Amino acid sequence: MSKVVNVDAVTKTYGKKGEKQYQALKGVDFSVETGEFVAIMGASGSGKTTLLNILSTLDKPTTGNVFINNRDINTLKANEMADFRSKEIGFIFQDFNLLENLTNRENIALPLSLQGVSSSKIDKLVDQIAKKLDIENILNKYPAEISGGQKQRVASARALVHEPAILLGDEPTGALDSKSATELLETMKTLNERDKVSILMVTHDPYSASYVQRILFIKDGKIGKELKREDKTREEFYQDIIAELGRN
Repeated sequence: MSKVVNVDAVTKTYGKKGEKQYQALKGVDFSVETGEFVAIMGASGSGKTTLLNILSTLDKPTTGNVFINNRDINTLKANEMADFRSKEIGFIFQDFNLLENLTNRENIALPLSLQGVSSSKIDKLVDQIAKKLDIENILNKYPAEISGGQKQRVASARALVHEPAILLGDEPTGALDSKSATELLETMKTLNERDKVSILMVTHDPYSASYVQRILFIKDGKIGKELKREDKTREEFYQDIIAELGRN
């Protein structure tokens, strides 16, 4: 199987030489296979946000290499980085990040509009992803007119409409009630299994993590334990996660 993400000996140090420095990442190694659904779990200050910022090209590692879709993102120049990010990476934020003055259709279309895709093709792609996420009936509404769960589905559609190599989620269920969170997780699971969407999700929530195939635990800037779901039920995997968190 091919790797959509490959992280090799990545470190991240904040602070200038000669001053007090803080090492957020201490030699992180892992990969995500194409079509895999992976979670990264860790306490506050463990390095998971720093790692996500590097994977999303919003920050650069101090040392080490990150390959996304076989491209070494460290070698990209600023203008290339923005183009790469807009084509290869989809991002779901905890707080939706929708533009309130645009309709949901316009919000979803935004990544394609910025790439200069023709309006006829944009309409077709937006309709396709809206159907997959069951939000066709709210496309012409504004974000203020829909529920939190629907907002996150619109945000998910925006992240997926350009068919990125990897979908990154930053606590995507964090602002949702339990029913909306479950609906979003079921949708992500379906997208992964049916459409082979590669997903890497950062979460502190064991319930959310129980939907993935594999969990990487990060602690003090290093990837430690790895937990695989294999043939367990989601409930059995959830209990394994609880037990692992208890040991840490």
